[in-house]
Amino acid sequence: MYLDEHEDAAATRTLVEAEGRRCVTLAADVRDPKACSDAVERCVRELGKLDILVNNAAVQHYRASITDMRDEDIASTFETNILGMFYMAMAAVKHLPSGGTIINTTSVTAYAGEAHLLDYSATKGAIVSFTRGLSQQLAGKGIRVNAVAPGPIWTPLIPATFPRAAILTWQKQVPMQRAGQPSEVGPCYVFLASDDGSYFSGQVLHPNGGTPVNS
Repeated sequence: MYLDEHEDAAATRTLVEAEGRRCVTLAADVRDPKACSDAVERCVRELGKLDILVNNAAVQHYRASITDMRDEDIASTFETNILGMFYMAMAAVKHLPSGGTIINTTSVTAYAGEAHLLDYSATKGAIVSFTRGLSQQLAGKGIRVNAVAPGPIWTPLIPATFPRAAILTWQKQVPMQRAGQPSEVGPCYVFLASDDGSYFSGQVLHPNGGTPVNS
């Protein structure tokens, strides 16, 4: 499921199918509850079942001061980053079996804060609480709920939202003195979705380059 990155979606589908797997791509907006419900229903209809939900949609707006923040940006950030997770989980839980899992993407900013991403950081903190609460609610159904809190990771979101000067210092803010790659974060999701993570629920994994956090 993606918003409007059609070229990236097509490339992803090609990679998945090259591994002999089936891939269904869905263009939808997680801010729309009906779109979320329709996406889940189509997934179940075309693939036969739903075992894993990964909530990863996010936007951010870099602002130097709280007085520079715009109402529409704040609303968009909360609607995308946290309300979208509610909508997707509400739709998915109806189909997830015992042994199913939900994995939410939060951020190191939920713990360390980020002066220029106030609304983004606030949503990421909300995701941690959402993860812990939902894990308790669904434990009796055998559904695990966890989260991943990446540190600075090189994704298209960074050059698209950060000023160039900020990018140069951003990746040096962690003990490892470099930004991570998506391939260094992906294994966290694989672990949490697999049987190896069968005793993990309500937890957050921290691939963040060595930044200490109180999880």
